[in-house]
Amino acid sequence: MIVRTLGQVAELCGGRLVDPAFAEKKIEGVVIDSRKLGGNSLFVPLGGANVDGHEFVAGALQAGAAASFWQRGREGAPQGALIEVDDVLEALQKLASAYLRASGAKVVGITGSNGKTTTKDMVFALLSASLRVHKTQGNFNNHLGLPLTLLSMPEDTEVAVLEMGMSDLGEIARLAEIAPPDVSIVTNIGESHLMNLGSRENIARAKLEIASGTKPGGLLVHNGDEPLIPPVLNELRAADRLPQGLRTFTFGLGSENDDYPTSLEQQGAGMRFTARGEGEEVFELPVLGSHNVTNALAAIAAAREFGVSVSKMKEGLAGMQLTGMRIERITGASGLTILNDAYNSSPTSARAAIDVLAGLQGYASKTLVLGDMLELGENELRYHREVGRYAGQADIDAVYAYGPLSAESAKGASEGLGTDRVRAFTDKEQMISHLRAHLSSEDAVLVKASRGMKLEEVVYALRDQPLIDRDEA
Repeated sequence: MIVRTLGQVAELCGGRLVDPAFAEKKIEGVVIDSRKLGGNSLFVPLGGANVDGHEFVAGALQAGAAASFWQRGREGAPQGALIEVDDVLEALQKLASAYLRASGAKVVGITGSNGKTTTKDMVFALLSASLRVHKTQGNFNNHLGLPLTLLSMPEDTEVAVLEMGMSDLGEIARLAEIAPPDVSIVTNIGESHLMNLGSRENIARAKLEIASGTKPGGLLVHNGDEPLIPPVLNELRAADRLPQGLRTFTFGLGSENDDYPTSLEQQGAGMRFTARGEGEEVFELPVLGSHNVTNALAAIAAAREFGVSVSKMKEGLAGMQLTGMRIERITGASGLTILNDAYNSSPTSARAAIDVLAGLQGYASKTLVLGDMLELGENELRYHREVGRYAGQADIDAVYAYGPLSAESAKGASEGLGTDRVRAFTDKEQMISHLRAHLSSEDAVLVKASRGMKLEEVVYALRDQPLIDRDEA
């Protein structure tokens, strides 16, 4: 984590130390929640919709914070070590950027509509086999989370693997300004954030702000199966908005890409594949889905750029730890196999999850639980019905839908599976009870929904509660 004197902090963030007597006092780490203060932390009082962090500055200093930022011109400043800044958030971002530059760490920036977090975990696993690596924790991938990730980074870090998220134009550009990537990865262009951006073309433009922000001579690794990316890159090139000497590398399932799987098979709880870029080398991936194989190809390209050997790549990939709720395989107390993919959802990721479930072998039945996909804009009903139709044509046995939008998914699924194998619910507990009464220990169930639907509650119920004997139901 960052360790600096207050004089240095003030200089790095463009602020002014109110009392120069504190210039040599050191801060160790940065916090934005006064309840999570560590010894000698710098407290950053951010404003919120309901609470202003400045209200907690005095308490934070009394509780052991070494210092705090303070908005210039604001009255009521408490006694203690304060660094006066024009804008608290901007000062935090400047401090993080300066700390990154001083560390000399390289940056891998990762964005995309789906697969950012999984790809981040894969890149971290591959690079950690040879280098000192720091990564985004959880989903700290926005204008606030990314600076906090950087400021928690050990100073001897060699590579920072940073997830860069967005909901509108201009946001990734700002993240890439704070932490310009040496290697940028674009996993795909999906339908998330259509409500804000209006079209997949605009989503592609927003995601490819990372290309403009890549360092001169850097590497852009992008999904070559996505037809929207080349036109946007051409737009940026024509507007002279790509860095000088930018190199590109494509990955995907298609053989026209720079790297693609030359063989691919599902084995138990994971995938086994070979890739064009590494000849006959066999990689073991402890997560299901061909879409995750393409994510792995992106991670391999980044690892190759940093000189990681193939043997170290294989070692890192086989032992990787994934962030939870991304096709997380769980065995329930009853023996039921549960695939928890309830962190987020979009039409693209929902179809990928359906493919995973359909590809499972050796189960008595395979059940899909779908929840609403959020932020899809004016065509949200059509997207839900199309996902339902896709499920109805797949090799699965039953579909359960939860939520007002997913009622459309149920209608679409019924076209292929029939109404007797598709059920729509508005009450989560009723759906859980019905699942418990109709599943057996020899079955598999996959749960997929946007985060706001909280379908992990279904996962945990199926994990912890016994199934109901069908004769008793």
